[in-house]
This record gives sequence, structure tokens and C-alpha cells, in this order.
Amino acid sequence: MAKGRGVQGENEKTVNQGWRTPEMCLVLMAAAAPFSFSIWMALLNNFTHDYAGFGGREIGILQSLREVPGFLAFTAIFVLLILREQVFAVLSLATLGLGVALTGYFPSEYGLYFTTVLMSVGFHYFETIQMSLSLQWLPKAIAPRALGWQMSAKSVASIAAYGFVWLGLELLGLDFAWLYAIGGGVTVAMALYIWFAFPRIEGHEIQHKTIILRKRYWLYYALTFMGGARRQIFVVFAGFLLVSKFGYAASDVAALYLINHAITSFVAPMLGGFITRFGERNALVFEYIGLIAVFIGYAYAEAPLAAAMLYVVDHLFFSFAIAQKSYLQKIADGRDIAATSSVSFSINHIAAVVIPFVFGAILWPISPSYVFIAGAMMAAVSLILALNVPRRPMPGCEVIVGYRSSPAPAE
Repeated sequence: MAKGRGVQGENEKTVNQGWRTPEMCLVLMAAAAPFSFSIWMALLNNFTHDYAGFGGREIGILQSLREVPGFLAFTAIFVLLILREQVFAVLSLATLGLGVALTGYFPSEYGLYFTTVLMSVGFHYFETIQMSLSLQWLPKAIAPRALGWQMSAKSVASIAAYGFVWLGLELLGLDFAWLYAIGGGVTVAMALYIWFAFPRIEGHEIQHKTIILRKRYWLYYALTFMGGARRQIFVVFAGFLLVSKFGYAASDVAALYLINHAITSFVAPMLGGFITRFGERNALVFEYIGLIAVFIGYAYAEAPLAAAMLYVVDHLFFSFAIAQKSYLQKIADGRDIAATSSVSFSINHIAAVVIPFVFGAILWPISPSYVFIAGAMMAAVSLILALNVPRRPMPGCEVIVGYRSSPAPAE
């Protein structure tokens, strides 16, 4: 215990430098990534469709390739043998920005595959380390609310990105290549600023530097796996539905993203307070019931406005990911956070690597509705899993039914 208090005291001394706190560092990092990634996402369907002639098969392959670095996120734990987590996070941000900046200059099938993988390596390593640092640096009592503020920061950055896309396309007439280059450049600049502005911050507990899979975390792993499957319905197919079936232009998609993030920037901090008050179980159950309805709505939507409304509600449910993270923080050994974060991202992307290709090559050509009916079925499985989350999760009380650890965590 004395050693733990010493590390914590050193950490508090290190970051006692005005506004340069761990919370502020996390917020700025949270804002830096989505600016470029949001521009990449907003333009992707129209850029691939109009410039590279993509159909369902090609967009499915591209999205599967994009998820491969996420599947390999467990390798982050080996990188941490030579790099500090904070340094690794900044370098990953810069890689993300570089990949986005290059996208517009390679408007071909294989060129887009290359820039997508480069961007994705930075994005997924960053997301892995950002989650790990958040759960290490934030006290449990304030973690859901602080995670909500990070999500709000992401949404504010995304609002700026989508506003820039809309202005660039509608008023300035910028080419897609310029939009990608500027978006990626902003993230690289932010990475450099974070590198020079913040001191090196230590976590409260020394992290394990090996791959860790613990039986008592099995429900978290299952929720993470299903979350990866659910995410593909929105990221890959919902946006492509708007473009291919309802004829939405790039500026229209950017406007929808703008609405999505305007709502999230307001709701996410309140949702963090809701989770603190009512618990992770209630939040997750509400999320999955809502997703079942949304995916069924996609399957049978015929009006462009109805599809757009479903898209906005679908995106709002991503804010509930706070509940999964705070659930892990409550049940996990503090020394397991970095290793478990990297492994969980790989688990999240097992389905993500397969679903875009399989659904795009098999279900989508038959009928896009089949993709969303399958999504509703996956949300139903997630709902069953969420009902197994205890109302007060902790070590020794990780689940209601199934394997759990002894009442007291091992020293």
C-alpha cells in the first residue's frame, strides 16, 4: 500500500501545474482524434462512390480492412514495453492525422485501402490507449461524468469538422483532397501541441505488460464483442443506405453528423451523471432496447426523413458506451487496465473484421433490409447480456449468473 500511495503522490505532484491536469490532457486528446476522423467518415461514402466507383463489395472490403488494426489492438501491450502510454497516444494521434491527410490524393481502390489502413492503425491504437489512460487517471467516483465530458469534447470537435466540411463543399467549393488534407493536418498539429504542453503523467498503479484474459471479466468481453458487431451496422451500412437508397449528398451527410454531435455534446455529460446515479445495468438495457427498434426501423424505412431520424437516434446510443467502460473500471484490478483495454479492442473487432465483408457481399446484394434485421438480432443478444450485469458491480460481483471471482480481489 505504501508503494501505491507513493506513486499516487508522485502523480499528484507531477500534474499540479495549473490547467495541465490529467483530465484536461484526456479532453484535448479526445477532441484531437475525431476532427480528422469525422471528416474522413463524412466524405467516405460519397468519395468512394463518386471518385472510386465503389459498390457494396468494395465498401465492405474497405471497412473490413479498416477494422483489422482494431483486431490487432492487443499488440499495443507489446509496444508499451518500449513506449510510455502517454507518448504512444500522441504518436498514434499523429499517425491518424497523416492517414487522413493522404486519403484525398489516392482516389483508387488500392490507394484507398492503403490510406485507410494507415489511418486506422493510428485511430485504433489511440482509442485503446485513450481508454486505458482514462480508467487509470480518473477516480472511480467521477469516471462516468469525466468520460461524459470526453465524449462531449469529441462531439464538439466533430461539430467543428462537419461544419468545416459543409462550408468547404457548399460555400468554398473545396475539392475532397483539400478537405482531407486540412482535417488530417489539424490532428497532427494537436498531437504536437499535446506533446509539448503537458508533463509526463503517471498512472496510480504499475500496469501489467502482458496479454491478460481473466475469466471473471467474461461478461465485459461478451458485451465488447457484441458492441463491435453493432457498431458496423451504423458505421458501414447505415450511412451507405442514406447515400445509395435515399440519394443523400456529401453535404447532407455532413449536416446529419453535425446534428448527431450537437446532440451528443449536450447529452453525454448528463448521461455520465445518469450512469453514476442509476447504474451501468439500467443504461445498457435502455440502449439495447432502443437499438432493436432503430435497426428494425432501418429495415423498413422508405422515407428519406425517417431514415435520417433513425440515423440521429442510432448515433446517440453510442454515448452509452460510457457504461461499459465504467463497468470494467468497477470490476477490474487496477493493474489490469492497460492489458484489458488492448485485449478488449481486439475482441471488439473480431466481428468488425468479418461483418462488413460478409454482410456487404452476401446480405446487402439480396436486400439491405436483411443487414438491419441481423443488426436487430444482435442487439437482442446484447440485451440478454446486459440483464446479467449486477446493479452494483465490483470485484467478486462481476455478474448475476455465471463465473465470478472470490468476494475479495487477490492482493
